[in-house]
Amino acid sequence: MGVSYRCPHRMEPALMAPSPQSGSSRRLSVFALVVCGLAVVAAVVAFAKEAWLMGVVWVLMAGVSSNIAWYHVRRGRLERAVAEANAARVSEEG
Repeated sequence: MGVSYRCPHRMEPALMAPSPQSGSSRRLSVFALVVCGLAVVAAVVAFAKEAWLMGVVWVLMAGVSSNIAWYHVRRGRLERAVAEANAARVSEEG
């Protein structure tokens, strides 16, 4: 008998509780995309001025902010899926 392991960071719609702030994921993802765009612009300016180290730092910042944006987009989709599943289950019961 083996022990099954589930990754604690994996979000599954059946296990996630709906959050009362469903619009917060969308706002945070838009904010992270804005930060990503500004970081890309700053990286281009830094590379144009031959400040290679600062350019690399801005590229890394763009990568982190794009990952944050993707996380919040995915989280929002999962929250909507949970809300729809809960609504369908309630309509079937009642």
